[in-house]
Amino acid sequence: MADKILVLGVGNVLLSDEGAGVRAVEQLQRRYAFPPQVELIDGGTMGLDLLGYLDDTSHLLIIDAIVSRKPPGSVVIEKLFDPPAYFRQKISPHQIGLSELLAVASMQDCLPPAITLFGIVPLDLSTGMEMSPVVTTAVEQVVLAVVKELWLMGIEVGSTSS
Repeated sequence: MADKILVLGVGNVLLSDEGAGVRAVEQLQRRYAFPPQVELIDGGTMGLDLLGYLDDTSHLLIIDAIVSRKPPGSVVIEKLFDPPAYFRQKISPHQIGLSELLAVASMQDCLPPAITLFGIVPLDLSTGMEMSPVVTTAVEQVVLAVVKELWLMGIEVGSTSS
């Protein structure tokens, strides 16, 4: 059986740039065709409800808005070696749910062995469905980076006709 890869976009789409992770997964679903071992999930703000998706996952790719000293619209790609500790240090509006998810997964021994964070630094966290232009551009960069990461893992990603 091939490795199971989970691409998880998290965030709150009602808070402008905070929804960047969800928007990236929506674009991936709309523009690309993935083999069965790749699962794309709009995790929204589900937190611990996502625990079941981690079972038997070998690679977890998290797309999320993150707090950083880098300028808004920056893309930060990091391999996470201690994910619960990483998310304890980085605060975002839904961060507690993601931190709890990874901590519980670690305690239950179902934390995927390989976790990569695709972080996007937000500009605007006010109420609204539209992302800022700088974060919209960053989402595009992350979509391409995720496809490249999957390709580097040997995953064939096709494009959809739309």
